Amino acid sequence: MSTLNDRPNTALLVIDVQNGVVDGAHERDKVVGTIAGVVNRAREADVPVVWVQHTSDQLPTGSPQWEYVPELQRSEAEPLVHKRYGDSFEDTDLESVLASLGVGKVIVTGAQTDACIRSTLHGALTRGYDTLLVSDAHTTEDLSQWGAPAPAAVIAHTNLYWGYQSAPGREAGTLTSEEISFA
Repeated sequence: MSTLNDRPNTALLVIDVQNGVVDGAHERDKVVGTIAGVVNRAREADVPVVWVQHTSDQLPTGSPQWEYVPELQRSEAEPLVHKRYGDSFEDTDLESVLASLGVGKVIVTGAQTDACIRSTLHGALTRGYDTLLVSDAHTTEDLSQWGAPAPAAVIAHTNLYWGYQSAPGREAGTLTSEEISFA
């Protein structure tokens, strides 16, 4: 259903599940465990898993906080995309990685819900991808001291509004980790 007609494949995106990003995140262990389960199911179905890793002043390349959490281990054969902006497509090679894999549908997991997850969801949909969010496989930190809603509300709101996204010729929405089918 993607507008990328010559790309029939699906890929799982694992965005920014790095020590410095998810340390203290809402339900961190539960969400990381859910992501690990989805990664394993994707691998078993030979669906590409594409890892996205953020670099910033707070996440300097090679630092402990920049590293992916130890519960998630990327296979050397799986693509790794480095980014500096919220949208995983912005100024990265993600588009060329997905094109080389014939991917027209992305399934999104990771952190942070109210930043890189939302930006990447919109970036993928506007670029023609079918874009599904795994509703129980993304998280964020508590930014309520700066006026943001509590993390559970941020996650619930993102799931709610992404569940009703649409664009011509594309599929968008949310599914739980149990509802994801890689068949």
